[in-house]
Amino acid sequence: MARDDTVLVLGATGGIGGEVARQLRDAGWQVRALKRGAVEGREDGITWLAGDAMDPQAVMKAAEGCAVIVHAVNPPGYRGWAQLVLPMLDNTIAAAKAEGATLVLPGTVYNFGPDAFPLLTEDSPQHPVTRKGAIRVEMERRLEEASRGGTRVLIVRAGDFFGPRPGNNWFSQGLVKAGRPVKAVSDLGRPGLGHQWSYLPDVARAMVELLARRDRLEPFARFHMAGHWDADGTRMSGAIRQVVARRTGAVPRVSAFPWWLLTWASPFVTTFREMREMRYLWQTPVQMDNAKLVAFLGREPHTPLDEAVEAALDGMGSLGAAPAAVAA
Repeated sequence: MARDDTVLVLGATGGIGGEVARQLRDAGWQVRALKRGAVEGREDGITWLAGDAMDPQAVMKAAEGCAVIVHAVNPPGYRGWAQLVLPMLDNTIAAAKAEGATLVLPGTVYNFGPDAFPLLTEDSPQHPVTRKGAIRVEMERRLEEASRGGTRVLIVRAGDFFGPRPGNNWFSQGLVKAGRPVKAVSDLGRPGLGHQWSYLPDVARAMVELLARRDRLEPFARFHMAGHWDADGTRMSGAIRQVVARRTGAVPRVSAFPWWLLTWASPFVTTFREMREMRYLWQTPVQMDNAKLVAFLGREPHTPLDEAVEAALDGMGSLGAAPAAVAA
């Protein structure tokens, strides 16, 4: 029998999965996390279970008695999307259906194409232009189908992630390099082009607050977050430079991102090839309309940009000192 305060998080070692797991724990939930090769037991208030999201029996067993399953697992380094992403989701859907659990998915803008730009609502048409975008569309289609069969679904879409724990994101792999002093900030987009960023703890907070009101959600609920809008492409790099200058005394330079290097290395490096495929999102402004989220919650969780950037750089070890503790 499912307990209303028990949740399984798949992908709890990743950026958004980890943030959601910790914030649910702090909100009083009993949190389980599934991880390959994990030493089973309780650590930092989270119960870790050994298992693979590709193993349907492992997911089913881990989900026993859970009221919510957070599906935040992704292949590392963008590798194996075509072979792994949909089977993992199918396993989660089956477990959610068996337990009567609400299934939560962190969403992206990948599943939208130019016909929906520049302002995206929850109901904007989904005509992607990339392979990962097509997979995202299929993921949401399967979730919507599951919702018609009685499984409640919550999708929270947000812009490019950044936060205190580095992962597969443009902030820690493109703008700066995690674990290294910030001597330069890469300019990824065209001059004057807007871009949307989402601070991971804010996204996690929105999910936690939505789950606290899940009895009022529609069966297939989708919400967009506005995050931090960088209107001309200089706000984020400017915030990074200010934080680094204040903390270290050095002002990083801004240089163009070497897209040519990704093009050259794409045939040999899977991560570079997958990053290059998403370049179109740096060549056109894409912004999310958060009106539905604000109407439902009364506000969007929002950390000031300078605080968010400093926490992110601290957590990445990029300010010349040991990573700072970051509160949820």
